[in-house]
Amino acid sequence: MEFKHTPIMLKEVIEGLKIKPNGIYVDCTIGGAGHSLEIVKKLKNGKLYGFDRDEEAIEASQNRLQNYLDKVVITKMNYKDAPKFLKENVGKVDGVLIDLGISSYQIDEGKRGFSFLHNGRLDMRMGQDEDTLTAYDIVNTYSEEKLKEIFFKYGEEEFSKIIAKNIVKFRQEKKIETTFELRDIIENSLPKKVVYSRGGASKKVFQALRIEVNGELDGLDECLEEFIDLLNEGGRMAVLTFHSLEDRIVKNVFKKESADCICPPKTPICICHHKAKIKLVTRKPIMASTEEQKENSRSTSAKLRIIERI
Repeated sequence: MEFKHTPIMLKEVIEGLKIKPNGIYVDCTIGGAGHSLEIVKKLKNGKLYGFDRDEEAIEASQNRLQNYLDKVVITKMNYKDAPKFLKENVGKVDGVLIDLGISSYQIDEGKRGFSFLHNGRLDMRMGQDEDTLTAYDIVNTYSEEKLKEIFFKYGEEEFSKIIAKNIVKFRQEKKIETTFELRDIIENSLPKKVVYSRGGASKKVFQALRIEVNGELDGLDECLEEFIDLLNEGGRMAVLTFHSLEDRIVKNVFKKESADCICPPKTPICICHHKAKIKLVTRKPIMASTEEQKENSRSTSAKLRIIERI
C-alpha cells in the first residue's frame, strides 16, 4: 500500500508558522511530508529538518520531497530526541511543527495493527523495527488491574473494568493475536446500545493501547519546553493534537510559558520569578473547517495551537 496521508489544517498550519525564506524549520513527525512539502516550497536558502520513527514514513517523505532534497535533512528518530540532535547539530530554529496524529497509512494498513477496522496482528508500534513493546504483549501479559488502568487513563473508557476482565478470561484459553479478536472481545463486553451508538466501540481501547505502546504522553511536556528554548525570537511552534489528553498537556505548557508569574493564585507577592518565553498566537485552539471535516473525517478531533517566542 502506498504511504498516503492527508495533512490536517494545511493552510492554517502554514499560515501560522509565518515561514521565512531563509529560516530553519522542523517537522517533528514528517509522515508523508504533506505539511513539509508546503514548508519547503516557501524556502529560498532556508532548511527543513524532518524526523519520524517510521521507516516507511521516512521513505515516503524522501520520495515526496525529492525535488527539494538540497533544502531538507530527514532523520529516523523519535521527535522527543530531536531537541538534543538540533541543539548539537543545528542550533536555534525559526519554526517547529508537531503533528501528534497517526497517519492514514498506519491506520489503513492492517499489518500495522492500529485499527479495529482492518484485521492484522496486534502491533501498533510507530517504528516497526524497534525492539519494543507491542499491543500483543500488553493484552497478553498485563494484569487485569493494569489493563483497566491504561484503558481508563489513556482511553477514558468507562467500561474499562469489564473489558479488562474479559480480555484476561479470553487469553486463558488462547493468546489474543489479531485486531479483530480484540475488537470482538471489547464489543462483547459493552451494552449493545453503546456498541451501536458509539460509531467505533473499540476506539477508546485501541487509542489507549497505542499510547501505551509508543509512550506518546511520556515526556511530552519536557519536549515542548525544549523546543520552546530552541526557537529564535519571533519563531513559532504549531502543535496538532487529536485527543484531550495530549491537548491538555500542550495547553498547560503553553499557558505556563506565556505567563510572567506561575505562583499559586493566593500568593501575596511573586516569589517564582518566572518570565514569559512565549506569547499565545491562538488563545483557543483552531479547529478544522466544516468543509475539511466533511472531506476528511480524521480532522474532526484535531486541535491546532500556535505560539511565538518572545
